[in-house]
Amino acid sequence: MKIATTLSYAGGFKESALRVSEMEKAGLDLVWVAEAYGFDGPSLMGYLAALTDRVEIGSGILAIYTRTPTLLAMTAAGIDALSDGRFHLGLGASGPQVIEGFHGVRYDAPIGRTREIVSVCRQVWARQAPLEHEGRYYRMPLAEEEGTGLGKPLKIIAHPVRPRIPIWVASLGEQNVAMTAEVADGWLPMMYIPEKAGEVWGEALAKGAAKRDPELGPLMISAGGLLAIGDGDDVLAVRDRARPTLALYIGGMGARGRNFYNDLTRRYGYEKEAEEIQDLYLSGKKDEAAAAVPEEMLRLTSLCGPAGFVAERVAAFREAGVTQLQVTPVPTAGQTAAGLIGRLKEMAS
Repeated sequence: MKIATTLSYAGGFKESALRVSEMEKAGLDLVWVAEAYGFDGPSLMGYLAALTDRVEIGSGILAIYTRTPTLLAMTAAGIDALSDGRFHLGLGASGPQVIEGFHGVRYDAPIGRTREIVSVCRQVWARQAPLEHEGRYYRMPLAEEEGTGLGKPLKIIAHPVRPRIPIWVASLGEQNVAMTAEVADGWLPMMYIPEKAGEVWGEALAKGAAKRDPELGPLMISAGGLLAIGDGDDVLAVRDRARPTLALYIGGMGARGRNFYNDLTRRYGYEKEAEEIQDLYLSGKKDEAAAAVPEEMLRLTSLCGPAGFVAERVAAFREAGVTQLQVTPVPTAGQTAAGLIGRLKEMAS
């Protein structure tokens, strides 16, 4: 089982990148770089590529609506070249609040668009022929009646370091998860509870796996949570740091009836809590919403506690099919992030 982390923006990007360099020496396998609506992800990933030697670098995630399929392919090939073949392309749909509100682009057909983008990227990287794609959502070259009629099939000028870069998809809904299991190399679920994953996603994963090309190999899964190891109350208190983030996603990341994370929380069996968190958050009571996050959910979506408990959580994630533990190390007294990664690496091995 590999160990991954998500780059933290706390304290500034350069400081966080230096910590990644330290964690790399401790055994960190991959670092995911978010974009959201902050600084663009590729710039930060290029900086990381120059600062590190071994750790793999992933976009977690690039929203599919913010770039054309071919630009996504070019960007991935560029970072892969800078990092000597260490890049992973993480894709996701984000949500209508960000896509329509910040980018001014219509949010539609996330599953169909993602499927076509995956196909286009692989065609571009393989470089076997000039790109021609006739899909429902994307057409390259553009049809004559839709443009000037001067477009022609082109092949990427550069030669990608690898003809196949791993593609991960962040998905939660059943149809999107099924598509991910069918066409992607890896899956990036959020708020992953290993003990409940099979019940919530098992059918969708099996449906997609039944159509999966054997050449893709088994689906990789990256999931985890906050990491703190120790016997003190300060370690257990680390779990509570996830409350504001979970409240944001469950309560505020979408409107009523259009919140994927709220839906997931309900599917986990926390229907009453999901409704309460959303009501409080949308009423501006963010602290109360955070306090309403179920204690059990905090415990099961984290790796915080004595070494024995953390080892049990590692085993639970492995049993659920997770191939990459994605953690946010939170050092307590006398610890470092790199030290925590090193201890987790030993447990996972």
